[in-house]
Amino acid sequence: MKNLIAIICLLLSVTACNNKQATTSTAVADSSTAKKTKGIRYTCTMHPQVITTKPGTCPKCGMELVEKDDSK
Repeated sequence: MKNLIAIICLLLSVTACNNKQATTSTAVADSSTAKKTKGIRYTCTMHPQVITTKPGTCPKCGMELVEKDDSK
């Protein structure tokens, strides 16, 4: 019984790690796409490296994306 619980925990942790890695790649892809396009861009206040051309939520923390000010 202890072995079964250990195996389930191991599988869950591996699955969780793989999911986070895919999210990070998506954020980087969105960031490079946003730099190439002109217009309004959205970013996360907690993760400024996440930049997209559409409003929504941050793929890392789930916070609402805000409009990025490029006037600076």
